[in-house]
Amino acid sequence: MSNDTTRHDWTVKDALAIHELPLMTLLFRAQSAHRDHHEPDAVQLATLLSVKTGGCPEDCAYCPQSSKYDTAVGAERMLGIDEVVSRARAAKAKGATRFCMGAAWREVKDGPAFDRVVDMVKGVKEIGMEACCTLGMLSSEQAKRLKSAGLDMYNHNLDTSKEFYGSIIQTRTYDDRLRTLENVRSAGIGVCCGGIIGMGEAKRDRVAMLVTLANMTPHPDSVPINTLVAVEGTPLEAQKPVDPLELVRMVATARIMMPKSTVRLSAGRTRLSREGQLLCFMAGANSIFYGEKLLTTPNPEADEDAQLLRDAGLRATGPTHVDASSEAQEINATDAAHRFAHGESGAGSCASCDLDAE
Repeated sequence: MSNDTTRHDWTVKDALAIHELPLMTLLFRAQSAHRDHHEPDAVQLATLLSVKTGGCPEDCAYCPQSSKYDTAVGAERMLGIDEVVSRARAAKAKGATRFCMGAAWREVKDGPAFDRVVDMVKGVKEIGMEACCTLGMLSSEQAKRLKSAGLDMYNHNLDTSKEFYGSIIQTRTYDDRLRTLENVRSAGIGVCCGGIIGMGEAKRDRVAMLVTLANMTPHPDSVPINTLVAVEGTPLEAQKPVDPLELVRMVATARIMMPKSTVRLSAGRTRLSREGQLLCFMAGANSIFYGEKLLTTPNPEADEDAQLLRDAGLRATGPTHVDASSEAQEINATDAAHRFAHGESGAGSCASCDLDAE
């Protein structure tokens, strides 16, 4: 089976054959593909902030922000620009290089709220971070406006396979999602697109989602792999947690099929042991969400993650998006690495981490 980095003709049969390889063989293949295209010890840190929480009219069965379900998450007012930029500064101070802003909307509507998001993007860019948004469906003109504001990446997940999608969501079609991704790519914004495992889908559905992503030209820039966080009050509240090795297999399969993409460990990471997370890094994951919360669900503490990466000999990398200048990448990468070597304060002898600092 070819593992050409430009391959876009995957079949579900191909993907299943990879996914079901003996685990050690799968890990070896994935780590080999990873080393061919990425620095093996580099991990990108991204922080995700909900700028508009709850009250969403969608019926996504996994989401506590849906207005259709009785959960502990209520509708909240949209955050102000200054508060968001302040939170971005705090994330940068802890080593994050990408700041993602999420709003619980079905789709972007022109007006004051979208104007505010545009200004948030400008504010995040002004402090030297990559900016990412996830705002629901997006028109071509709206995507162009976000691009003009400096947006680097737009997240819009497929969630699952096209065949299983109707079991999870009724208020938006699979083609709606694909159309938004086309609008994002056409505007010159990087595509961040992945999905969730553990919603009751079959293995075939999991790899079929990866096939859809891997047959895109080009592949998504970032591929977040989430495991379901079952929230009380949602239709999926009784779903059993995913076995960690199932997540490892998904990460490895994504890495082999999309070797140049960033593969991000996303929701559900709090249920993973340190060893489980390290297996995912071995399988080719090279990005994590960094901070105590992912929209409304818990995430490992930043200090805990920093210690894990230090113990594993991994380091924070600078911006990965192609729009970032090489000079900015070098500066941010060194700064982030120092923060991991010496802790949040950045204090200490640089001889201890062999990094040059001014």
